Amino acid sequence: MLKGILSGSILVLLSKESLYGYTLGVELSKIGFADIPKGTIYPLLLNLEKKGLIQGKSVPSPEGPKRKYYTLTELGNKERENFIREWYVLKNGMSHLLEEEAE
Repeated sequence: MLKGILSGSILVLLSKESLYGYTLGVELSKIGFADIPKGTIYPLLLNLEKKGLIQGKSVPSPEGPKRKYYTLTELGNKERENFIREWYVLKNGMSHLLEEEAE
């Protein structure tokens, strides 16, 4: 389930701007995914790219090797929209369940 949430979160982040792997990790940490193992993000990016949801482009870096910046594709945007819809269904269901638990 975490991989699905991370993949969806990556799609949401990339809908705002193009990012490379390291900066995606930083942004994910900022929103609460601080404990993601270091080797998790790049396989997710590769998988999303293979599915045609994101597109990577190598760009020269002023500080060292090239960086691969990722952007959302049209298909990726549709998947992002699906993720958001499914997220709200899950969130609302869990909120209801936890409210009942608290009573």
